[in-house]
Amino acid sequence: MTRGPSILIVDDEFSVQESLRVWFEKSGYEAEGASSGEEALEKLADRAYDIVFLDIMMPGMNGLEVLRRIKEEYPGTLVVMMTAYASIESAVEAMKEGASDYLLKPLDPDLLDPLIARLLHVKELMDENVLLREQVSSMVRFENLVGRSRAMERIFAMIRDVAPTDSPVLITGETGTGKEMVAKAIHAVSPRADAPFVAVNCGAFPEHLLESELFGHEKGAFTGATQARKGRLELCHGGTLFLDEIGEISPRMQVDLLRVLDEKRFFRVGGEKPIQVDFRVIAATNRDLSKAIGEGRFRSDLFYRLNVISIHVPPLRERVDDIPLLATHFLKRYSRETNKQVDAISREALELLKSYSWPGNVRELQNAMERAVVLAKKRRIGVDDLAFLQTPPPLPSADMTLEEVERRHIERVLQSQAGNISRAAEILGIHRSTLHKKVQYYGITCTRGRGRPRGSVRRVRK
Repeated sequence: MTRGPSILIVDDEFSVQESLRVWFEKSGYEAEGASSGEEALEKLADRAYDIVFLDIMMPGMNGLEVLRRIKEEYPGTLVVMMTAYASIESAVEAMKEGASDYLLKPLDPDLLDPLIARLLHVKELMDENVLLREQVSSMVRFENLVGRSRAMERIFAMIRDVAPTDSPVLITGETGTGKEMVAKAIHAVSPRADAPFVAVNCGAFPEHLLESELFGHEKGAFTGATQARKGRLELCHGGTLFLDEIGEISPRMQVDLLRVLDEKRFFRVGGEKPIQVDFRVIAATNRDLSKAIGEGRFRSDLFYRLNVISIHVPPLRERVDDIPLLATHFLKRYSRETNKQVDAISREALELLKSYSWPGNVRELQNAMERAVVLAKKRRIGVDDLAFLQTPPPLPSADMTLEEVERRHIERVLQSQAGNISRAAEILGIHRSTLHKKVQYYGITCTRGRGRPRGSVRRVRK
């Protein structure tokens, strides 16, 4: 279930923590306390809070120091300063450091609810601005799709043909082939280019969260819904809605989505007023939807509604001619981002890149080039810089069980992705939550703590 707005109360006086916590929980908020600045920062490292109520005068790290750390590390968190020793100087300093408000103790309970309502409205606007900035920063131009193979030339031609229309597009292909890049390219050269491109990973949310993510909700729609919230459909009005991993949505959500595509209107969760929207839909999947239809897991009417235009992105192993171009593209990007003078790839290294099977497709190549640039000692990437690609995975022996084969493969993929669960799940073609369950089942630990390399993988005996 979607959590309500969360509040962290930081005060060395336990009575202040408790009185505020009880008040906030009665008002429907999640609230926790911390007795010091150090404890507050530890809690913030573990989870996100919407608002922090922070005392200025505390032993050890004072409130202004904590405020600076919060604004540096968690800029989306709003901070309200509290003090019993008010001064103009401390108020000015707190506001200059990024505090959202400044309150005098003892706090007036009648002021808290309107204050929090105002701050949550500010946070909603901030979140929408972040989304818009993401759109601008992640937007790709048509010419930035890299490739010269016949397969990519056909995709470029298809993009030119479908971009001026509003027809739904279904993009298919293995994980990591660049399906979202194709979707962004279609949007970028379409008449909707100046409006938002909003992406939703349908496989990343349970059904009840996906419903709220897409449609938004009204205040009081469920426990914790203390404020109305716009969904992705409203945010993409006038633009393009990209539904990634469309094959993962539940049967009930398939019905709801089909209705929205047909009527171009919807209701927020808990709402009674229909909301009209104008958007183009582009969907993507690495699943065989025809097979899913035959098995009763995907509606045929939704499939035909989405599959007006079909674009298939082939795996990287089937377009080897694109590998040198892609590798050079990523080399320039990460050389610039890391401020390192690495500007060439040796012929032997290129041959190694072309001979590798790339089970993770373009995303794995991108990760490999980033790693090579970061670790490179010279200006030119050589075979030694790609040594991690040269060790072929051991073939399973005849006496290994299927579980043992799976466990070893998961370990290898996690190791190749530096312990990054999300990237490993994409390469394996499974949900992130599924990979988490398998990691726990097999006793594989991805450690990122002290004393071991970041993301190293080790097995825990069960």
